[in-house]
Amino acid sequence: MQPADQELLDFDTSALEGWDEQLVRAALDGENGPLYRNHLHIALHLDRWAKAESTRTDTDARYTAGYVQALEDMAAYLRQTYYLPEGGDRR
Repeated sequence: MQPADQELLDFDTSALEGWDEQLVRAALDGENGPLYRNHLHIALHLDRWAKAESTRTDTDARYTAGYVQALEDMAAYLRQTYYLPEGGDRR
């Protein structure tokens, strides 16, 4: 069963630079809505992956921190509609 849109959007936006709720809602309702929902699913997976990686003790702490940051950044970019096709739902 697929999560509802509200569940997909249940994350902290305070650290997301330039978060625009209206843009996100437009993306969900627009022609790229299915693609954006897929991006939100991927972001959830990246969050889980980052959480798991952050608990590793078998690698250098700086390496782990950088890896976790990269996963978190990718999730943020996906959530902020950066990877939707130009035009379409974007302003």
